[in-house]
Amino acid sequence: MINVLVHGALGRMGSIVINRVEQAEDMTVAAGVDVYSQGGAVYASLDQVTEKADVAIDFSHHTLTPGLLAWCADRGVGVVLCTTGHDEAEKAAIEAAAKRIPVFYSANMSMGIALLADLARRAAALFPDADVEIVEAHHNRKLDAPSGTALMLARAVQEVRPGATLNLGRSGMGKREKNEIGVQAVRMGNLPGTHVVCISTDNQTIELKHEAHDRSLFADGALTAARFLMGKGAGLYDMNGLVAGK
Repeated sequence: MINVLVHGALGRMGSIVINRVEQAEDMTVAAGVDVYSQGGAVYASLDQVTEKADVAIDFSHHTLTPGLLAWCADRGVGVVLCTTGHDEAEKAAIEAAAKRIPVFYSANMSMGIALLADLARRAAALFPDADVEIVEAHHNRKLDAPSGTALMLARAVQEVRPGATLNLGRSGMGKREKNEIGVQAVRMGNLPGTHVVCISTDNQTIELKHEAHDRSLFADGALTAARFLMGKGAGLYDMNGLVAGK
């Protein structure tokens, strides 16, 4: 049985994760933690947790990442990071923790997005002179723009176009540069998330699209990642490794 600590337990995604873990035959909720807790079954601080955890699933806020990583590293607990928007210091904390414990870090926990990134990478390589534009749409409460997923897709393209630059939120005067990747963000309503990668030449356009119908798909991906980490040594793992089984 995998004992799961849910970090950000009172948030929308944290609540879904708890529900999914409770339904799983091979998992159980060790504890829930949320800084907004006012008592009850969910702790307000990691310092209050006494239960044994095998892995932590984090759907809180990126500013809480260093504290969670330190707590997990001190106890040998693997962690699945599902938050986005990390600054350079927080990314450095992730890399440091991965030297001590297994850390799964992905801007998007959807297996479909992992497939989309692979297809975008292959299409960009097949059409090296094509323009590449990425358009993403999310709900009106999302803070980071562009999304971490959109940047993940852009970096997948950069793997086959190492000299390409990113144009985040095109505006102003001036023509499109030949070797740039445009990334545009839309925020409206209650959209779970849509990502479209457009690869366009002078005579044809390919559109690769992933649309999330329900946020529960991210929870399902997080549980898959948690299972994937079991038995893994210290290191930084991502969705590409999960898909490849590495």
